[in-house]
Amino acid sequence: MQDREDPGVHVLSLSVEHGGREFTVSPTAVETERGLVLIDAGPQGAVGSLHVHLESLGYELEDVWLVVLTHHDADHAGALATLLERTDAVVAAHRAETPFVTGERDPLKGSEDDDRYPPVSVDFELAGGVRIPTLAGPMEVLETPGHTPGHVSIYFPEGELLVAGDALVADGDESLSGPKPEYTPEMDRALESVADLAELEIEHTICHHGGYAAAGTDRIREILDRDRE
Repeated sequence: MQDREDPGVHVLSLSVEHGGREFTVSPTAVETERGLVLIDAGPQGAVGSLHVHLESLGYELEDVWLVVLTHHDADHAGALATLLERTDAVVAAHRAETPFVTGERDPLKGSEDDDRYPPVSVDFELAGGVRIPTLAGPMEVLETPGHTPGHVSIYFPEGELLVAGDALVADGDESLSGPKPEYTPEMDRALESVADLAELEIEHTICHHGGYAAAGTDRIREILDRDRE
């Protein structure tokens, strides 16, 4: 992570092509006594870049034992099938996201012309308050719906670190902005989730879009006040 060292938490910023355009996404790897937890896998085609990043940290893909999905969008879950071909990892997602990941339902934001990513099984269903032990302290699942029905964010209380998924976006100046209305079907609900995040002690944030931001609770409250006007 840039500007601050949080032992055991690593931002894996990947330049990828998805939907005919190139952009950067930021899955997060978290060290545990069992190996790595990967928060989001990225879109299809991302596994090679994930492998390179993990090798630079002294790990292999096979060290990933758990993938935690913040939600089912293709830029978060599209690489899962390929990743699971190369690892014995298990997959965890909120129960409201499970049918989209497993293929029972089509992703909410795909068009009829899109080829959906290969479906995979979900081994564990997440709920708010679930905690997973890591070398960075417990990582806690927060229910932050709005962007999708079962969107979750991940909170590390000991480091006052939030992994926001798409509940927030990191700007180029290392600040934060709120959920993007054009990609957020239930904006009112998403702002309720931002309000929940504003109650936490957060010093810094990792977003899937934009990566690391040296901003937390104060900035989240500013976002909430502005977007509710």
